[in-house]
Amino acid sequence: MKDYRLPNERNMNIYRPPPGAKKKDFETSGLKYNSKVEDMNGLEEGVEFLPTMNAKKLEKRDPKRCMVVVAVVVACLLLSLLVGFLVWHFKYRNAHVQKHYNGHLRLTGTRFIDAYENSNSSEFAALARIVKQMVTDIYKNNQDVGPFHKETVITAFSEGSIIAYYWSEFSVPRYKTEALNNAMANIHPSNQTGPQKPRNPDWRIQSIDAFPSDPDIIKASRDNSCNYALHAKEGVVTSFTTPGFPNSAYPSNARCLWVLRADVDSVISLTFRTFDVEPCNMGNDFVKVYDSLSPVEPHALVKLCGSFNPTYNLTFVSSQNVLLIMLSTDASGRYPGFKATFFQIPKNKNCGGALTGVSGTFTSPYYPAHYPPNTDCVWNIEVPRGRNVKVRFNEFFLMEPGVPLESCPKDYVEVNNVKYCGMRGKLVVLSKTNTITVRFHSDLSFVDSGFSAEFMSYESNDPCPGRFTCKTGRCIEKTLHCDGFLDCPDASDEQNCNCTEKQFRCRNGYCKHKYWVCDGMNDCGDNSDELQCECPANNFKCGNGKCILELQKCDGKDDCGDGSDEGNCGSVAVVPCQEYTYKCRNNLCVNKKNPECDGKKDCSDNSDEENCSCGKRFFSKQSRIVGGQDSDVAEWPWQVSLHGKDEGHLCGASLISEKWLVSAAHCFYNDNSRYMDSKIWTAFMGLHDQRDRANNYVQQRSIKSLIIHPFFNDFNFDYDIALLELASLVNFSSYIQPICLPDVSHDFPPGKSIWVTGWGHTQQSGTGASILQKAEIRVINQTTCSSLFPTSITPRMICVGLLTGGIDACQGDSGGPLSSLEADNTMFLAGIVSWGEGCAQRNKPGIYTRVSQLRDWIKERTGV
Repeated sequence: MKDYRLPNERNMNIYRPPPGAKKKDFETSGLKYNSKVEDMNGLEEGVEFLPTMNAKKLEKRDPKRCMVVVAVVVACLLLSLLVGFLVWHFKYRNAHVQKHYNGHLRLTGTRFIDAYENSNSSEFAALARIVKQMVTDIYKNNQDVGPFHKETVITAFSEGSIIAYYWSEFSVPRYKTEALNNAMANIHPSNQTGPQKPRNPDWRIQSIDAFPSDPDIIKASRDNSCNYALHAKEGVVTSFTTPGFPNSAYPSNARCLWVLRADVDSVISLTFRTFDVEPCNMGNDFVKVYDSLSPVEPHALVKLCGSFNPTYNLTFVSSQNVLLIMLSTDASGRYPGFKATFFQIPKNKNCGGALTGVSGTFTSPYYPAHYPPNTDCVWNIEVPRGRNVKVRFNEFFLMEPGVPLESCPKDYVEVNNVKYCGMRGKLVVLSKTNTITVRFHSDLSFVDSGFSAEFMSYESNDPCPGRFTCKTGRCIEKTLHCDGFLDCPDASDEQNCNCTEKQFRCRNGYCKHKYWVCDGMNDCGDNSDELQCECPANNFKCGNGKCILELQKCDGKDDCGDGSDEGNCGSVAVVPCQEYTYKCRNNLCVNKKNPECDGKKDCSDNSDEENCSCGKRFFSKQSRIVGGQDSDVAEWPWQVSLHGKDEGHLCGASLISEKWLVSAAHCFYNDNSRYMDSKIWTAFMGLHDQRDRANNYVQQRSIKSLIIHPFFNDFNFDYDIALLELASLVNFSSYIQPICLPDVSHDFPPGKSIWVTGWGHTQQSGTGASILQKAEIRVINQTTCSSLFPTSITPRMICVGLLTGGIDACQGDSGGPLSSLEADNTMFLAGIVSWGEGCAQRNKPGIYTRVSQLRDWIKERTGV
């Protein structure tokens, strides 16, 4: 066979096909065959099998063959890109997504009839067909809308000529969704470019609005088996409830709708009387109220979940004569639901107005109910010439979820060209003339309780006659100026003061009492009163102020003397038992501070989490109170009122079990021995208002036995504690619950906020309160307390209050609870109201019996 190798290839043993050879004859690389069938010994002369590991021969390839390989690779890449583009285009870019819109339109040329309220009536169906066709025609004439329209349903009608409510569904390519959103946001009857063909030439759509459907309602079922329509009657309060209320829970996986209507030129006042829905953090059940019959987020007034106290403000007013309530539930959670009432009231057409005189009051519309949406009010206030105007907002609630308070972009009050929103206490605004203008604005969605305000006139050169004027305009007594306490909201009463010998000058210039220095609390505001008390580097400061080496912290030894170096060491460890350690039932001790009933198993026998069905409040929402201190119903379900025979309320007490109460010994141990007789006492559990003892959630029990601590000292009130055994067991409910008792090692550190409650005097030498009062106070450092009451404070006492005064327990509160919120939202009985010097005086906090010090005695006598 002829050798076709090139001269420089003769020693390379690489085969080259002859010129003109056909491709099909050379389909196998490496070994080449001709088309003839030959004996194996007849292999062509130049053919050679290349060794697999012959690198030199393998790495030298024909350039043309490399080009073919490159071409094939490039072709594959191009094919992959084409396939990827087609997949992206058809599966993603051109993939259709479902879009839902809700809205309403105003129809003119016809009048509203009662039959349109009934979605099952023939009149409703006939009008719905006409309106649906008109909406469809509007869509068809919009190139960004019409091609994607799938369905439109007319859901309701209301007056004004006629307002129709609808929802529409679209199937649109993903890349077209933004164009659809823009087109629907600007949809208008005038967008129609083709000829209109209404069923009735006199009817026309005056306006149309569309909004992306509320995500909450898209998730909900469209089941119509739980839909209701109610119309208010003049002078009648109508009530309605969730299905099954109160005997059974509302249905799961449901969407219930209540359509509420009132007569034209009226608005609806809606109040939830009882509200108990699945807690917000435990599921997806909720109630939403819309100021429309179309469930769209821009018209949502409120979204509610959880449980609310019966006294919580849940009254809402519509801006027109319709409201829509939606209950949406998931598969989990079974709760009673709600009971609500509504009635119609005349629409307030004169919001705002002219106010004249030397003083007066005004409020947001329908106060104290939640103000309606879409409202604007202007008050022009004028006082006599030569005087200026002061406006004081005594209550101010204009909060909206997720809205920044700096610019007040939604609901606000505007005075002197400054907008105010959020939650404010005692807001005061001054004018420089005898006139001032107050503007109130609410947008379409989410409302709040509003405001209560008063205006008054004052001399321009003396805004607070005989008193000190804060820069904010508030008036305070002159004796409060430079006394070390911040009485003005802007602290202007304590600026530029000269400190006395008894005061310490903070770095920020404030003057504070010297006994506040090194008390463990930042009284200056810049912590300068505590800086000189800091320990050296690499030292740990104990709770009692002692300094120890950092290495001694968490070494299993009480180097501080109060256990503070071993109380918070990250991981819980079994340690030798000390006064500061928690002892488990198996007699092993752990180093964790306050481990009982915190929701975590710290003892190996789980004894720290047993008997923890106490200290719980069943209503998750509490009223916001500014100024007053009225408690809500069932806010303090362990609070007990002790009545003496023929005398009414005398003392308070705390429920600690179905059978036992804890109170103060001095309530029974005095000059009148009759109080030692248990038969004269009656205990009222679940009581909120002393005038309403017959309420069905109040339980009354007589006292079987009375146990006073044997070491009680009626001179200094040491061991001021008593136990009362009920004649019959009390039944626990949402209104009546026991409070948890702290372990002997339980710590209530200085500065901790604690609540005191009772029906005692609201001021010194005053009269008792009818409604249960509450006050938030804080634990005072024991050293500071002892300096305020020399020789009077014992280890069985805890000092709690505000050194600024103004808030305190008083006569009639004795024996009541000092409630401390601890881990896992559990309340513990930190103390018992015992004694004090006067009520709410400065530097005279209240003294309470320290329950943890007497825990063993309580358990010994009651078993609790």
